[in-house]
Amino acid sequence: MNHIPVLLSSASVYPEKSATAFEIAAALGYDGVEVAVWSDPVSQDTDALIELSHRYGVPIMALHSPCLIISQRVWSRDPVTRLHLAVQAAVRVGARIVVVHPPFRWQRDYARGFATQLRQLEETYGVAVAVENMFPLRARARQWCPYSVHWDPSVPGGYRHYTLDLSHASVAQSDALHIADRMGAQLIHVHLGDGTGQSRDEHLLPGRGNQPCALLLQRLARNGFTGTVAVEASTRFALNCQQREAELAEALRFARLHLGVLTSAEPISETGFRAT
Repeated sequence: MNHIPVLLSSASVYPEKSATAFEIAAALGYDGVEVAVWSDPVSQDTDALIELSHRYGVPIMALHSPCLIISQRVWSRDPVTRLHLAVQAAVRVGARIVVVHPPFRWQRDYARGFATQLRQLEETYGVAVAVENMFPLRARARQWCPYSVHWDPSVPGGYRHYTLDLSHASVAQSDALHIADRMGAQLIHVHLGDGTGQSRDEHLLPGRGNQPCALLLQRLARNGFTGTVAVEASTRFALNCQQREAELAEALRFARLHLGVLTSAEPISETGFRAT
């Protein structure tokens, strides 16, 4: 069976900083890290990230471009420049995947050239820029999409690579398996988190909501998926570092169990691998 790497997104350790993600990923036995670039200076510093990767022996396998409202000034106010710098940073740290959100509606110039820019970046730098499904905003029975064209990039289609986020599918009250079907072979990266259909992005630990997390992982393993899965689950309410690590160990076990690396009958060590 093809080994599907399970990464730890640095967003999963918020409000802790990027260094904590490397430390926990190494301690628990994750295959790598996805660095979420945000206001944390270390997340923006490729030299610092490389040093952390070497110190903990954990590769950086994906990088999340700064796309959120709160990170619109990271590296550059221009979204075209910001994405270009994210791809260059990915190359520098050795990541093969860059995650990016669809353009916002008010980013008209960026939106018009978005698909062309993705193709050019991929061809120039040899990385995959995977567009992530987002969600509409809902309040008082009203719904509004803040993204150009659609919150789900697989609806208009035409992109070479996609990221599927199950927590975002939950907020959108959309079937994640159907989104995966639309993404097809262009799906190369998964953000593994859960949700209960609330109007806010919950990013629960996988298995603690009602999303088809287990079914999706099982299907990926069965169909020979060659991409990566990144645990992106909130631990912001953990009471201490021990609880945070326990929750992220739980998420790793869930992923490996349903990807077929573990069986329910096998003992599981503290690192999430088979106990020997």
